[in-house]
Amino acid sequence: MLSGNMKNRESIQEPRFDYYNHEVSDIDLSDCEFPHVIEIYDFPQEFRTEDLLRVFCSYQKKGFDIKWVDDTHALGVFSSPITARDALGSKHTMVKIRPLSQATRAAKAKARAYAEFLQPAKERPETSAALARRLVISALGVRSKQSKTEREAELKKLQEARERKRLEAKQREDVWEGRDQSAV
Repeated sequence: MLSGNMKNRESIQEPRFDYYNHEVSDIDLSDCEFPHVIEIYDFPQEFRTEDLLRVFCSYQKKGFDIKWVDDTHALGVFSSPITARDALGSKHTMVKIRPLSQATRAAKAKARAYAEFLQPAKERPETSAALARRLVISALGVRSKQSKTEREAELKKLQEARERKRLEAKQREDVWEGRDQSAV
């Protein structure tokens, strides 16, 4: 409770900061920070992930992913800066694209916040259900309903995949070592 001894003094203190007119400084992202990420913008609000993937379908095999910012902005994550640069050079009728360094504040903030998830996109390796099936069957103690020919075909497919992976690794090593490719 206030005592009556104090004189009626009115003192209005001026605020140190003008919060009403506060402007957030632009997030500075250099071209070298996320060179494999571009902003996709100005597309219809009804667009879904599948629609954007269809627009960039030629980059799917090389590795491409979409991260949404809002209804009309998304980030396109490519497998390499070269692929992203190539995409920036192409024209699309339904979407506009630009480098992340020229993106909106929201897109830059999203890129900053999710930096660990914006690593270059890599294609998921070919998989097989053989191991999972074997583990489940052995855990349940039941016999497999898979025929011998199906098992053999699956085993052959796995062996071919291993051989293909080994050959690709050898070719990569040969390129780095400068060995003659025509001998392979």
